[in-house]
Amino acid sequence: MIFANPDLDLILPELVLLGGTLLVLLVDLFARQSGRWLTHVLALLLLLAAGAVVIAQGMTLQASGWSGAYDRDVLAAVLKLAVYAVSGLCLLYARPYLADRDLLKGEFYLLVLFAVLGMSVLVSAGNLITVYLGLELMALSTYALVALDRDNGRASEAAVKYFVLGALASGMLLYGMSMLFGATGTLDLSAIAAAWGANETTSSLMAFGTAFIVVGLAFKLGAAPFHMWLPDVYHGSPTAVTTFIGSAPKLAAFGMAWRLLEGGLGGLSATWTDMLSLLAIASLAVGNLAAIMQTNLKRMLAYSTVSHVGFLLLGLVQGTADGYAASLFYAICYALMSAGAFGVILWLARRGFEAEEIADLKGLNQRSPWAAFIMLLFMFSLAGVPPLVGFFAKLMVLKAVIDAGRLWLALAAVVFAVIGAFYYLRVVKAMYFDPPEGADSMPSRDRGLGIALSANGLAQLLLGLYWAPLIAWCLRAFS
Repeated sequence: MIFANPDLDLILPELVLLGGTLLVLLVDLFARQSGRWLTHVLALLLLLAAGAVVIAQGMTLQASGWSGAYDRDVLAAVLKLAVYAVSGLCLLYARPYLADRDLLKGEFYLLVLFAVLGMSVLVSAGNLITVYLGLELMALSTYALVALDRDNGRASEAAVKYFVLGALASGMLLYGMSMLFGATGTLDLSAIAAAWGANETTSSLMAFGTAFIVVGLAFKLGAAPFHMWLPDVYHGSPTAVTTFIGSAPKLAAFGMAWRLLEGGLGGLSATWTDMLSLLAIASLAVGNLAAIMQTNLKRMLAYSTVSHVGFLLLGLVQGTADGYAASLFYAICYALMSAGAFGVILWLARRGFEAEEIADLKGLNQRSPWAAFIMLLFMFSLAGVPPLVGFFAKLMVLKAVIDAGRLWLALAAVVFAVIGAFYYLRVVKAMYFDPPEGADSMPSRDRGLGIALSANGLAQLLLGLYWAPLIAWCLRAFS
């Protein structure tokens, strides 16, 4: 114990993040532009320190504090470590890109760290107030990140769209929460779960509130038909920002979905599982079919995100420990794949050349065989090609769906996954079989970026061959 109050000990990772972020703010305030490397290093060390605190607390620690508002369990520990690791990778990928465009400012690091703090709170939320606090801290930070390049009209437009639609989603989620509070008289998720079935009025109000909760979650995850913000935001944001918002927040959104649906509304699973089934099928169909038509790589990956959210929801649909573990495993693998795919775009981009069109990758294998190979690993993993980890992530979800007796869902997912393989293979074809044309795509000479991307790419193969330890922790989170 560090504090006399055990509640403070419980939130030590968040205290480290908050105190460290304020320290980064002070250091950056007095640092010159040439000394901005210190802000970068401190941000990475802070994420490393927060992860070390989570591990030091014990991965199997089960505790609740702050009158039930904060839960520390295996799920929270796994998600926090994944969020810190993916966010650290995004910072490593982003630095050369931002420096090349005069966007390497302290605001970027501060907003990322505050967003990570919001995610850390969100995945440990034990009541509705904590859920909303963590969600809005994450969301407000990402809104500002999208508008980081103030002189770019496309980024400003994307930020406005993101803010307006994000506020709409938050309003729906808050309205659903108010219905749950009105029905049960409590904000505590476990107490809300216990109140189900108390009387007909309570059950009706809870069912009504559940519909708004699911819609709000669908907006935050980017599930169809509530995905309209996602392609424009991914395309309009600076690629360094897209790399972050396309990866780590998906982990936090999964944690929020599980806390609300299973932790608070488990008694209504017959209601929300049907809703999630429709959202999953719609996401798989819209995401894969729309991605086929894209020529911009960032928009293609945006619609790809919609399809992967469909797979993520399939595990939640089952309402079983195996299904939840499969979804958690999928969320972690997808965050690494998404960060890596956008990271390769950062690796190839330079001032005046964004490398965000599929045509920009033509002949990449002739220019830089290693960069083409790393991108191939990410594309094949996203497509679910064995023995890469993306294949086993999809396999785990499909197994959970079949075990739950929903064969039709599994068949639909397989069909759309096959369709989705087309646009990933189109990128590989451009790199390996098309002659070079247009701007000369060559990877950045930044050694740190190259090493980080190479490690992430090779991890797709390593985790595909040795995925058992990670899935074991995911299963333990729901045992």
